[in-house]
Amino acid sequence: MRVLVTGGAGFIGRWVVKQLLAEGHYVWVLDNLSNGRTKNIEEFYKNDKFMEFIKGDIKNPAVLAKIFLNQFDICYHLGASINVQDSIEDPLNTFENDTVGTFNILEQCKDHNVKIVFMSTCMVYDKARTTEGITETDPIKPASPYAGSKIAAENMVLSYYYTFGLPAVIIRPFNTYGPYQKTGGEGGVVAIFIKNKLEGKPLNIYGDGTQTRDLLYVEDCADFVVKAGYSDKTHGEIINAGLGRDIAIKDLAKLIVTNESQIQYVEHIHPQSEIPKLLCNYKKASEILGWKPTTSLEEGIRKTEEWIKSASY
Repeated sequence: MRVLVTGGAGFIGRWVVKQLLAEGHYVWVLDNLSNGRTKNIEEFYKNDKFMEFIKGDIKNPAVLAKIFLNQFDICYHLGASINVQDSIEDPLNTFENDTVGTFNILEQCKDHNVKIVFMSTCMVYDKARTTEGITETDPIKPASPYAGSKIAAENMVLSYYYTFGLPAVIIRPFNTYGPYQKTGGEGGVVAIFIKNKLEGKPLNIYGDGTQTRDLLYVEDCADFVVKAGYSDKTHGEIINAGLGRDIAIKDLAKLIVTNESQIQYVEHIHPQSEIPKLLCNYKKASEILGWKPTTSLEEGIRKTEEWIKSASY
């Protein structure tokens, strides 16, 4: 197939691109490099099915109109602002990227009849209320402008499915981590904790650390993303993906560092947007896509630490 990946130079995007190329598809990448990096995808340039990297912005309809002349079969739409705190400090930027940008992509997909796989987030949920985990029909809560922008974009995606018959699926991966994730302020908790451990710096935990996360290894996430695009059964659906196991942040820190004196608790920067319990129920993904995660948290942390030791990120 002919495939466009927006945000394809980003953390999850580069793994999606890698899998698509490995499975024989022709791939174009669009990224404005606000969060992605060309060095994430440079290894793919020599692949004769990697067609083009375009530095461009989903907020620019003229750029998108030109790109969509390539007659894609699927658009994996991963390009977005992803930081909760950034969305609190600058809600407009997040709204324009995540909602307006998605609208621009939808317009092109509609005009060219291109299936869209829209990457949303587990941050749209309220919280896990049972040990069974969060299902796709559980309550949502726009506790941050990031979550609100993603919910708005989800509704636009579904409106194009219902109104225009556009093949569309919304995916909600839980907290993804692994190689190629940034280890600084924009990175995820696992990458930041490992980097600080290796540098002998403190692992700062916001609040009391009892908030939990369901941590999904990035190659499992990419496999889910790609599979969601292949199946016609996904059209009009919302689908979760996670490990199906949650861990308190304070316990995650203890899993990463043996020296607990490196762990310190700090005042939470956005307690109003914190989700106290994130635990994924991925039964729907298993039933529709035959997907399930294969990498344990312990194995994923080991692989991530090995990569951070060897990389200059």
